[in-house]
Amino acid sequence: MDIVSKLNRELLEQDFLKEQPASDELFRYKEIARHYACMEKSIAVLSDMRTNTSYIYYGGFSKTLGIEHADREGVVYSIWEESILKLIHPDDLHSKYLQELRFFHFMKRQPVGKRFDYYLMNKLRMKNAAGNYLPVLHRLYYMAVLPGSNNLWLALCLYNPLLFDISGKGVVVNAVTGQMNELESNQDSGILSEREKQILRLIDQGMTSRDIAETLCISIHTVSRHRQEILGKLQVRNSIEACRIARDLKIIL
Repeated sequence: MDIVSKLNRELLEQDFLKEQPASDELFRYKEIARHYACMEKSIAVLSDMRTNTSYIYYGGFSKTLGIEHADREGVVYSIWEESILKLIHPDDLHSKYLQELRFFHFMKRQPVGKRFDYYLMNKLRMKNAAGNYLPVLHRLYYMAVLPGSNNLWLALCLYNPLLFDISGKGVVVNAVTGQMNELESNQDSGILSEREKQILRLIDQGMTSRDIAETLCISIHTVSRHRQEILGKLQVRNSIEACRIARDLKIIL
């Protein structure tokens, strides 16, 4: 899906430092994920954005979904846990990706010292072992930044049965205060600058970089730089995908 490409660019192409984190630091967070799976019977997925690797811990809920794993732990060389994601209703999966992109930008706007006060909570429909959809609670936590960097390094996703309904499709929870706020679509407009939105609208109209440069009285080099910024912020590979995702997010109409 295009939104996956966009998320890949946002999450995996952060400017991580070349230094590797201490091995005991990653081990500590893997143990946290393992304990969530054990205590809450969750499926817990710890994703390392620096190495594009996920560590999956299969709590008791995995049996309900028909994905029980004999080793209780799996490693996937991707931040996308396909064996789990394929069970999500297609409509909910697309919404999940959009909410995660919004949450990523929400987190990037927060002061570094406050980022880990928040997590994303949303409801999904997932197929159980019998092939029927059941309501599931999904939570996303950004766990850590890479030492010496302000970039988000580790993310933890938890999947549990939905025991209570939540308003909206995506809710940001402040775990310190208990305050909950929906991720409103009007927040999407801040992902791109006004100039980037202007250029993307012209791209959507079929204009070339030279046409855009002449229309806006700027250099082709400047247009090219803005195009690359747009692709990076929307986490897509080309302008066609950028326009499609921007329409999904109501950044352009």
